Amino acid sequence: MNWVAALPMYNVTPALAADWRVLLDHVHRRLRPWLDARGDTLALVDPETSLHDFWLRDDLLLSQTCGYPLVKALAGRVQLVTTPVFTVDGGASGNYHSVLVARAAANVTSLAQCRGHRAAYNTPDSNSGMNLLRSAVAPLAGGRPFFASMIETGGHLASLQALQDNRADVAAIDCVSFAFVLGHLPHLASGLVQIGTTQSAPGLPLIASKRVPAEGIEALVGALADAVAHDRPLAKRLKLDGFARRPLADYTGILDIETDAVERGYPRLA
Repeated sequence: MNWVAALPMYNVTPALAADWRVLLDHVHRRLRPWLDARGDTLALVDPETSLHDFWLRDDLLLSQTCGYPLVKALAGRVQLVTTPVFTVDGGASGNYHSVLVARAAANVTSLAQCRGHRAAYNTPDSNSGMNLLRSAVAPLAGGRPFFASMIETGGHLASLQALQDNRADVAAIDCVSFAFVLGHLPHLASGLVQIGTTQSAPGLPLIASKRVPAEGIEALVGALADAVAHDRPLAKRLKLDGFARRPLADYTGILDIETDAVERGYPRLA
C-alpha cells in the first residue's frame, strides 16, 4: 500500500505548517521498519480535495480531524489513533475548550451580554466554533434566536478577521488555535477581549483509514510518542506535551453536547 499522511488542522502560519511537517518526517522515519516489512510506502502530502474527502481516503495512514465530524460524518468510517495533549490552558489529558472572544468596542463582558450582537463561526461541522458555542448559548437563548446575525467564515483565523473588520462581534475559537494566534499572529487578537470559555471536550483526534491494521495503529502511536520525546524543541513550538489514548466512547460526549442544545430548544446556532 502507498499510504498518505497530513496534519492540516493547526497550520496557523507557514512556520507552524513546516513544524507539523517535521513531526510527520520524524514519524515517517520511525515507521520505516513497519512499512518496509510490508513493502509499503508513505507520502507526506497537502490535501488537494476537501478535508472530508481526504479523511475518507482508503490510503490514509494518519491525519487529524475535529471531534464533531468524527462522531457524525466520519462515524464508523475511520479509526481513532490517538489524541494530542497540548500545553495550553484546558489541554490536560487531551481535552480542549473554546475561548469566547469579543470586540472590545462591543462593550460586552459575558456571553449573556451578546444577545442581539453579531456572531462569527468557522463551519457548521466544527465542534469548537459551532457546537460548543451553540451549547454555551442554549441556556441563554430561551428557545429563540440569540444573535442579530451570523456569519460563516470557513476557519478560526477568518472568524478573528471578521471581528477585526467589524463584521461580527463575538466568536468561539479553539483554545489551541487561539494560543498559536497569540504567539504568532497577535494582530488578530488586538482589540479583542476574552469573555469566557465553553465547556471542555476531547481534543482534535488523529485518525487513520479503516484499512490500517491494528499493528499499524500501534506503530503510529509509538512513532508519535517517540517523535515528541526526542525533539523537545519541536514539541515546545507545537505546544505538544504528548498524546493520550482516548477511547472512542469519550468522543460520543460531543453528541450529548449537541443533544442538550436541541432539548433546550436551540438546535441551530442563531
